[in-house]
Amino acid sequence: MKHFRPGIVPSLVVAILVPVMVCLGFWQLSRGEQKRVLMESYAERRVAPPLDSTELQHTTDPAFRPVSLHGQFDAEHSLLLDNRQHDGKVGVELLQPFLDHATGQWLLVNRGWLPWPDRRTPPVFDTPEAPVSLQAWVYVAPGATFQLHADPAGAAWPRTVTAIEPDKLWAELGRSGFTYELRQQNGPGAYRTDWPVVAMGPEKHLGYAVQWFAMAAALFGLFLYLGWHNAGRHHGNRHESNQHV
Repeated sequence: MKHFRPGIVPSLVVAILVPVMVCLGFWQLSRGEQKRVLMESYAERRVAPPLDSTELQHTTDPAFRPVSLHGQFDAEHSLLLDNRQHDGKVGVELLQPFLDHATGQWLLVNRGWLPWPDRRTPPVFDTPEAPVSLQAWVYVAPGATFQLHADPAGAAWPRTVTAIEPDKLWAELGRSGFTYELRQQNGPGAYRTDWPVVAMGPEKHLGYAVQWFAMAAALFGLFLYLGWHNAGRHHGNRHESNQHV
């Protein structure tokens, strides 16, 4: 009977990589389930009656709830969320502080996507000067945004950013504001507002999980094959040496 001889280095590689790949596969399954629950919650809450701004302050779980607002935009402190794409075109999302007249609270309202075809020229947008009534919904991100570099603090306005952090904005401006971003629906001053709920759906996470599990199985299968193959070769060499003796 042949002995199993995989070798020290292949054994170490497999012992490290296979558990990592399996863990990544289960992590993708977990992320897919989180996205599925998130999308179900989104679908249920978006059809609920809209809250008014006074109710929003006392809602413990405001994610995806529609809200009715009346107030005025602050055009001076505009944020341009960079690297947003629609239909293969690159652009930004325009976010501005919005002073709600009913509560006196500041909210960060996303007015939608607009194209940015030439990065040498700043995106062009305008802001309603008079108070407006609008419909929006509370956006809660499914996880922290990955950033290679943190956005610089104290940059000029309008400020181009790669992530939205309302609490930091309110602290910088010395204002009392709502913790989450609100995404405006079609209405006064809105640009393109057909955002996806999540950038990557549950089905993509499932596909990535299958890939990780398949790679782990392939690596382990190769490990077994090489172990038996090396054992067979070693056995053949030893048998040949015995014949020469």
